[in-house]
Amino acid sequence: MQQERPYWNMEMEPLLNTPQMAEIQMERLKKQLIKAKARAPFFARMMERNKLDPDRLSGFDEFKEKIDIFTKATWNQLVAECDGDMLKALDQRIACSLDEVSIIATTTGTTGVPSPYAFTRKDLDEFWAEYNARGHWRSGIRAHDRVLHCLALSMVIAGVPGALGFSKSGATVLPVGAEAKTERILRTQGMWKGTVYFGTPSLLEYLIEQAPKVVGKEVKDLGFKILLCAAEPGAGIPEVKAKIEKAYGARMFDTGAGLGFSCECQEYQGMHWVGDDVSYYELVDPDTKQPIPLEDGAKGEMLMTNLNTDALFQMRESAGDIHQVFTEPCKCGKTGFRYKIVGRADDMLKVKGIMVYPTHIKGVINDFVPKVTGELRIILDEPPPRVVPPLKIRVEHAEGLTGVALDALAHEISETMSRRLKINPQIIWAEPGSLERSLYKGKMFEKVYESKGTVKTTP
Repeated sequence: MQQERPYWNMEMEPLLNTPQMAEIQMERLKKQLIKAKARAPFFARMMERNKLDPDRLSGFDEFKEKIDIFTKATWNQLVAECDGDMLKALDQRIACSLDEVSIIATTTGTTGVPSPYAFTRKDLDEFWAEYNARGHWRSGIRAHDRVLHCLALSMVIAGVPGALGFSKSGATVLPVGAEAKTERILRTQGMWKGTVYFGTPSLLEYLIEQAPKVVGKEVKDLGFKILLCAAEPGAGIPEVKAKIEKAYGARMFDTGAGLGFSCECQEYQGMHWVGDDVSYYELVDPDTKQPIPLEDGAKGEMLMTNLNTDALFQMRESAGDIHQVFTEPCKCGKTGFRYKIVGRADDMLKVKGIMVYPTHIKGVINDFVPKVTGELRIILDEPPPRVVPPLKIRVEHAEGLTGVALDALAHEISETMSRRLKINPQIIWAEPGSLERSLYKGKMFEKVYESKGTVKTTP
């Protein structure tokens, strides 16, 4: 196999985001709808109700008009209709027998019933491992690499399925998992000398502090050449990316919220969608749910429809992520439109009518490292999205800063946020190391209203 070819899949990847690819997508979409009508009762009922005949599908516009968006609320309702029986509900929405399912992962379930990700062997090979191999190849990962897998392994899709995603690229996986805690993660790396880190950006930041204490090494001496990050923002925040790459002396890549991987451009260009032929991408207005044309700079809620799966049967499914797309050619020269994660719909805050996401705030705070550690908490006295100003942000300052210096720094941070984000926050200082670190997803909110027993109501 040629090690320097531009793409993993030289047949499909050159065609990404082209008129020819649109023809491939339509052909596969029709087959997927025919399969759904025959084998997925939930979607069969929907097509009958909305008078959609897969054999006579006129185009993507009719598909968008007659297939309803599938959300977490849709799944919760389906589970309720099945009297809480998750397997029965899953059987309603997949296009195969439950006996054909090889693995089931889920979301964390922190906001309701866990949403399932079920795979057949075919799904794992032709969809999951295939698109991952494309992204891994673009990130420079090769068969001789060893991947220290540091994402949570218990049930979540980035865990065991994430490890299986390296099966086509051939890299050796070291599945230590976030559950192993700091010392074992670092000891495992010392024993097996991983060349690729796969985990959250927040864990990378935490290891910068902990490696000298636990193993007596700076993180630049751990041996990583590639840092592949997922599950939370960070790799796409310029200030965070610069801090981590400098500390590790390694290249950082972003993946997630769809079939995307960032490229080798030093300045973050977003993630290239590498799977047009296996999943159809849409944007819709977060409020009206009306389609938004995929034009350069467009923003909206992302939906995906898988085109070659049986159990991982996503049909206009939303995870609640807000994307901005870029269709102009990338500086790296690689194919595939790009997207940046603006934020999650349920993480959006409104301060005096100004919409702001935690990633924006994190970006500003990291601009002030090393005067701050980079750790922060957004304090919410009431359920979001509405925030009565000022927005309160608890920020860890660096060692040795006190009094007048902290007052001046708080003013500088507030002024920067006013200029960039159009908000004037109240900075509340926290002592270095006092904010809890996470080996899983980094914690961004301090929800004071939960301890007060405030119940969120629909406006």
